[in-house]
Amino acid sequence: MDSTVVSTGTEGKTWGGGNQPLKSSYGKMMMWFFIVSDALTFSGFLAAYGFSRFKFIDYWPIADEVFTHVPFLHGQELPMIYVAFMTFVLIMSSVTMVLAVDAGHQMKKNKVIWYMFFTIIGGVIFVGSQAWEWATFIQGDYGAVQTKGGNILQFGEYKTIDGEEVFKRVAVEEFTTAAHSERTQHQSKNGIWFVSENSLPAFTINDVYHGLETHPNILVRTQTINEEGKKTVLSRAASLAQVKNNGKRYVKGANLEVNEYGAPLFADFFFFITGFHGFHVFSGVVINIIIFFNVIIGTYERRKNYEMVEKVGLYWHFVDLVWVFVFTFFYLV
Repeated sequence: MDSTVVSTGTEGKTWGGGNQPLKSSYGKMMMWFFIVSDALTFSGFLAAYGFSRFKFIDYWPIADEVFTHVPFLHGQELPMIYVAFMTFVLIMSSVTMVLAVDAGHQMKKNKVIWYMFFTIIGGVIFVGSQAWEWATFIQGDYGAVQTKGGNILQFGEYKTIDGEEVFKRVAVEEFTTAAHSERTQHQSKNGIWFVSENSLPAFTINDVYHGLETHPNILVRTQTINEEGKKTVLSRAASLAQVKNNGKRYVKGANLEVNEYGAPLFADFFFFITGFHGFHVFSGVVINIIIFFNVIIGTYERRKNYEMVEKVGLYWHFVDLVWVFVFTFFYLV
């Protein structure tokens, strides 16, 4: 019986799996498979965030009150300005990556070098900005009191700005003084060997209550959002009663356990999703640096193609697109 040899095309640059979809090389096809699978992962994370926010829609932190920081402009509240800057930098780095890919198609080595350099700089600025934002978020601004039910009580006072009364946050340190206490941090070496606790808070609930009592202009604001879309401010009597009867501990900043801005679940999602995306951007920067040096030494010039630049460009555009959705979910909606 005669045997027929069928060429699958695997010996060429295009994928040999039948009809050669999109005339793509094997490497580009695998990059697309990775992007699709990673997109499903991010979709799951963002869907979980959306469901959680909908469940606690009346208690969720307001982004304009959380992300107000700008480097070197301490004490000024500029909502979303720095986040918008980070987004602009990442989008522009995607533009320079497009130009690098196009220059590669034209076999213009010097242009590829410069455009990839600008892409790397944009990625480094974004990752550094995200690290700074994390540090600021963890450190906190004003401090708050966590209730026995896990809710957050913030403090502030009404001030007249441009003829309108506006509630302005006040840091707990401004009206509270820590009283002398004999209690020390419980560690395994000075108590039960298998029990320890985190560092003691700067103030006790009694400290905060006495400070609130001696400052009649300070009021408590709960994390409940009213019909006007703002946090609910309690009366003077209700403020004192809330701290005295329901106050559990003083908290400052945000971590995986507490969040001075509101629901702890917000901080959990913030650290996890933005951290996961930040890891992708950092990985992209490292890969871009490797490709960048390969371009400099002429690796792709000798191969007569810059397909590696195109493949890393696909990944870079993906992390850029994902950030658009993260930015929308966390900062805009």
